[in-house]
Amino acid sequence: MSDRTADGGPRHFARLGFALSLSLLLAGCTLGPDFERPQAPEAKGYVAEGKQDGAAVASDGIRQKLLQGKDVPGEWWRLFRSPALNRLIEKALKRSPDLQAASAALREARENAVAEESGLFPSISANGNGLRQKTAGALFGNPNFSGTTFTLYNASVKVSYTLDVFGAIRRTIEAFNAQAEYQQYQLQGAVLSLSSNLATTAIREASLRGQIAATEEVMAAQQQQLDLIARQVDLGAASQLDLLSQRTALEQTRASLPPLRQQLAQARHALRVLAGDFPSDDLAAQFNLSDLRLPQDLPLSLPSKLVEQRPDVRAQESLLHAASAQIGVATAHLLPDFTLEASAGTIATKMGDLFMPGSGIWNTGLNILQPVFHGGELFHKREAAIAAYEQAAAQYRSTVLQALQNVADTLRALQNDAATLAAQQAAEQSASETWQLAQAQYATGAISYLSTLKAQSDYQQSRIGRVQAEAARLADTAALFQALGGGWWNRADPALSLAAPAVPD
Repeated sequence: MSDRTADGGPRHFARLGFALSLSLLLAGCTLGPDFERPQAPEAKGYVAEGKQDGAAVASDGIRQKLLQGKDVPGEWWRLFRSPALNRLIEKALKRSPDLQAASAALREARENAVAEESGLFPSISANGNGLRQKTAGALFGNPNFSGTTFTLYNASVKVSYTLDVFGAIRRTIEAFNAQAEYQQYQLQGAVLSLSSNLATTAIREASLRGQIAATEEVMAAQQQQLDLIARQVDLGAASQLDLLSQRTALEQTRASLPPLRQQLAQARHALRVLAGDFPSDDLAAQFNLSDLRLPQDLPLSLPSKLVEQRPDVRAQESLLHAASAQIGVATAHLLPDFTLEASAGTIATKMGDLFMPGSGIWNTGLNILQPVFHGGELFHKREAAIAAYEQAAAQYRSTVLQALQNVADTLRALQNDAATLAAQQAAEQSASETWQLAQAQYATGAISYLSTLKAQSDYQQSRIGRVQAEAARLADTAALFQALGGGWWNRADPALSLAAPAVPD
C-alpha cells in the first residue's frame, strides 16, 4: 500500500514542512528594541525672558540681527572677512594631527563594521597537513603487537555557516555601524573645535595687540607729561613729589606690558600648533581688530533643529543607538545558536595518493548550542545592557540640555557685548576729553597733580576696556556659530582634504 495521496501524500507535506522550517531558520528574527531617534525638544526658544531677535547697537552703528531659521554656512569663519584667518584655518584643516587622529579612528570603526558583516556569510577554510605517527597494539586491544609507524597526509575544505536565527549577528553589525557613526560625528566635532579655537585665538591675538598699542600710546602721553613736570620742577612751578608720582605712574604702565606680550606670544604659539606647525615655525599672519569684520546677520536655528546640527548631540545619539543594539545581542545569547558545518577532503598515507579513488572523506551536520546553566551570567548581561541603554539615554538628554544652554548663554552674551562696547566707547571718549582738559589745567596751575593722575588712570583703563569689549563681541559671535553646530552639513567630508600621516612599510 502506497503512503502517497493524490496531492503528494504525507511525504510531500513532510518535505514542505522541512523546507518551511529551514526558511524560517535562515530568515530568523531580530530580538531587542528597534532603535528610534529621540524626539526633538519641544522648547520654542532658548531664553526664558526677553526677546532674542537682535542685540544692542554699539556707538559704531553696527547692529547684529538674529535671523530665525537661517542656515549656518559651512565655512562660517569667512564671515569675519579676514583673508589671513581663512588661510590659517584652511591650512589647519589639512594638517592638524588631531583631525588626522579622528579621521583614522573613523576609518578604523568603518572597517570593523564591514568586517563584522562577514558573520552573515559562510566561512570557507582550506587545510592541509602531514603527520608522522606511531601506534601501539594496546590501542587495539592487542598489547603484544609492537605497533607500526606511518605517515598520514590530509587535505580538506571546511564550510561553516552560523544561522542568525535570533539576530545576534545583525544586532552586532548594527552596533558597530552606530560606533562608526559616532566616530564620524567625533571628526566633525574636532573640525568645529579646531576652527573655533583658531578663530577665537586669532581674536585674542588681535585684542592683545590692541591692548599693547593702547598701553604704549598711554605711555607716550605719560612720558610727555613727565617731561613737562620735570621742566616745571626746574622752574619751581611743580614739586619733586609730583615728578616722582608721574614717574611711578609711567613705570606702572610700563610694567603692564610684559604680561600682555607674554600672552601675545602664547597666543601665537597656540595658533602655530593648532595649524599643525611647531611653535618655533614662522607665522606670517598677524591679527588686528581692524582686520576683522563683525558679522551682522547671524543665523539662529530652532531648538528642534539644533539636535540635528550639533556634532556632540549626534555623537551621543549614535552611542544610544549602539546601546540599543547591544540589548538585542544580549537577548539573542539567551537562545540557541545554530551552525551548519560541512567538510570534504582526502586522506592517504602517500602524498601521491591524496586524490586517488577511495581517498575521499566528508562530513556534514547541524550544531545546536543552547545555554542551560551559566550561573545567571547571560541574564545579568542582558540586564546590564538595558542599564547601559538607560545611561546612554540620560547622557543624551544631558547633552541636549547643555547644547541649548550654550546657545542661550551666547545669545545673552551677544546682547550684553554690544551694550558693554557702547558703554566702553562712551567712557573712552569721556576719559580722553577729561585727561586732555586736566593736562591743560594742570599746565596753568588750575588743578592739582592728583586730579591729573586720576585722569590718566581712567583714560588708560577705558582704552583697554574698549579693546577688550570689541574682542569679546567678535569672540562671542564665533561662539554662536560653534554653539549652532558650525554648518558641518554644508561642508565636504573633512577626511577628503586631510594630508595622511606617513605610515611605515
